[in-house]
Amino acid sequence: MAKVLIPDICVIGGGPGGLAVATGAATYGIKVVLVDKGPPGGGNLGRILPAATLAAAARQAEATRTGGRFGLEASEPEIDFKAVMTHVREVAGAAAPAVSAERLATLGVTLIHGEARFTGRGRVVAGDTEIRARRFVLASGSSPVVPDIPGLAEIGCLTSDTILEVGRRPGHLVIIGGDPTGLEMAQAFRRLGSQVTMLVETTVLPGEDPEMAAVVARRLRAEGVVLLEGTKVTAVERRGKTSVRVRIETAAGTDDVDGSHLLVAVGRMPDVGGLDLKKARVGLKGNAVDVSAMLRTTNRRIYAIGGVTGTPDSAQTATYHAGLVLKALLFRLPAKDRAIVPRVVYTDPELAHVGLTEAQASTRHRKLTILRWPYAENDRARAGRCTEGHIKVVAARNGGILGVTIAGANASELIGIWTLALSKGLGLEDMAAAIPPHPTLGEIGKSAAIAYFGRNKRTPLARGMVRLLQLFG
Repeated sequence: MAKVLIPDICVIGGGPGGLAVATGAATYGIKVVLVDKGPPGGGNLGRILPAATLAAAARQAEATRTGGRFGLEASEPEIDFKAVMTHVREVAGAAAPAVSAERLATLGVTLIHGEARFTGRGRVVAGDTEIRARRFVLASGSSPVVPDIPGLAEIGCLTSDTILEVGRRPGHLVIIGGDPTGLEMAQAFRRLGSQVTMLVETTVLPGEDPEMAAVVARRLRAEGVVLLEGTKVTAVERRGKTSVRVRIETAAGTDDVDGSHLLVAVGRMPDVGGLDLKKARVGLKGNAVDVSAMLRTTNRRIYAIGGVTGTPDSAQTATYHAGLVLKALLFRLPAKDRAIVPRVVYTDPELAHVGLTEAQASTRHRKLTILRWPYAENDRARAGRCTEGHIKVVAARNGGILGVTIAGANASELIGIWTLALSKGLGLEDMAAAIPPHPTLGEIGKSAAIAYFGRNKRTPLARGMVRLLQLFG
C-alpha cells in the first residue's frame, strides 16, 4: 500500500529553482515535499558548477602558455587529466552537503527520491509514495536535445549532461552544434590539450547578437578550435572500436570528420517526460509547460518555473522564478515575470547579455541609440592583457536603457549593474553618474554611458547654449 503525504506544497525537481521554493517555503513553517529523480542540486551540481571548474583549470593551462605577454617564461603545461577531473568532482562534492537530504530535513523539507508522475489534478506518485498537495511547483528543468541524425542513435553520443563523465582526455573531440555549452567545452578541452572540431549548421550562439558572438568565435579559432559554420551533419558512424566518423555537407561539398569523442550541443528542451501532465490538466505550449505571466499553469493549483517553461535553463532564471512563485504561494502577492534576467556564455572572453538585443529592440522602437566602448580603451584591461571585446548598449533616444551585451573579460561580473539598472528603470544619465573605482573594468560601462552625452554635446543646439551662457561670465 502506497504511503500518503499531504503537504501544503509539493515541488518536483531539485535544481536551484526547486530548492529555492522548497527551502523558502519551509522557512515559514510550510509543510513541503520535494520530489527529485536525481541527487539534490540538479543541473547546478551535475552540469553548471563542474563545467565552470573545468574551465577554471583550462584557464590556468592557457595562462602558462601565454605568460610571455607579461615578461614571464611561457611553456606548454603538463596536464594530468585524471587529476583535473578529480578537482572537478571535489568542487562539486564540496557543494553537495548544502543540498543533501539531511540538510533539507533540518530545514523542514521532506525529500522523496523517484520520478514524479501525476495521477490526477492534485495527486502525484513517486515510487511507493503518493503526494496530495494543495499546490504544486514544476521545476524539472531541461534535458539535452539529441537531433535525428542517421546513425546517432546506434553509436550514442555525449551531451551537456554527460560530457564531464569522460574517463580520459579526448584525443579529438567533435562537437555537433554551437550552443553555449558546446563553445565552453570546445575551449576548455582545447586548452587542456584535445584537438577540437565544431560543426555548426548556421552560426554559433544563434540567439545572441551576431556582432558580439563573433568576438567569442574569433578567440576560439585563434586558440586552435576548428569552427565550421554553415555545416550540415548528414550521418555519423562508428570508426574502429572507439572512434567516430561524422559525414558533413558544406558549400564546398561533402567531407568526413573523424574523432575520438562526439558531443552533441544543439540546445536543451523542457524536461516533461514521464510527468503525465495530461492527467493534471496542465497544458503545453510546444514542448514547454504553458504558463501565465504569473507562472501559473492551466491548472491553477500548479506553477512552473525555470527551464520547464521554455525559458533559458539557467540557475539565475530558475531562482528568479522561484522568488516570484514564493510571493504568490506564501503571501498571495501578484508577481509578474518581467524577464529581466541576465544570461552568460562562460567562454574566455565571456559573453553576457540582459534585456533586448539590437534586433529585438528595432522591432519595438522606431529610433535607437547604439553605444559601444572597447576594452582596449580601459586601463585595467590593458594591464591584464585582456583587451578583446567591447560593451554594446542599446538605448532609446531619450537615454532609456533597453539592453546591454558585453563580450570580454569578466562580462559575467560586469552585467550585474546593468541588470539592476534595467530592473529599476535607471537610464544612461544614472549610469554615467556612477563612480566605479580606478582602474577597474567597471569603468567600461561608465565610458559607454558618457559617450551618449558626448554625442549630444556635439549638436548645434548644445554648442549654442554653451556659447550663450558664456556671455554671462
